[in-house]
Amino acid sequence: MSEESKMWQCQVSSCGYIYNPEKGCKKSKIPKDVPFEELPDEWRCPLCGAGKKMFKPL
Repeated sequence: MSEESKMWQCQVSSCGYIYNPEKGCKKSKIPKDVPFEELPDEWRCPLCGAGKKMFKPL
C-alpha cells in the first residue's frame, strides 16, 4: 500500500476521540478498515456527538 493511499486517523477537539480506520467504531457499528471519508455524513462522535466536520486529520 502506498503512503498516499494509507488510511489516516481523525480527532475531534471537543473530547479528544480519535477515529482509527484500522479499528472502526464498535459503538456506531462501523467495521474496521472503513476510511473516515467513507463514513456516513450523519455519523457522529460516539463520545460527544460531534459531527464529521469537527474532526481534523492527525
